[in-house]
Amino acid sequence: QVQLVESGGGLVQAGGSLRLSCGASGRTFSNYAMGWFRQAPGKEREFVANINWSGIKKNYADSVKGRFTISRDNARRTMYLQMNSLKPEDTAVYYCAARNSDYANFDYWGQGTQVTVSS
Repeated sequence: QVQLVESGGGLVQAGGSLRLSCGASGRTFSNYAMGWFRQAPGKEREFVANINWSGIKKNYADSVKGRFTISRDNARRTMYLQMNSLKPEDTAVYYCAARNSDYANFDYWGQGTQVTVSS
């Protein structure tokens, strides 16, 4: 299986940018499709973006489309989420996740990193 660790969260003003990273250890990173999710206080966890094993296929939630970019570097065993034009409603704990294929459930999760956007 794979172990995931997120980093790069923090406090940023509205309109600013952050880049989150998700480092993987364990089994071969390129075996897994990956995704980002987030959970705001008092809300359910929601999908943000996902990416296939090669990095070619990407999908985004409507709320982040055009502002966030998901990418991966299989040689570095790392996935990224570049977040631009941040809004206060982007404030949440961000989680990275892995699954065995594009159609499987996300079975592997990191511990999360806090992103706070001030107005």
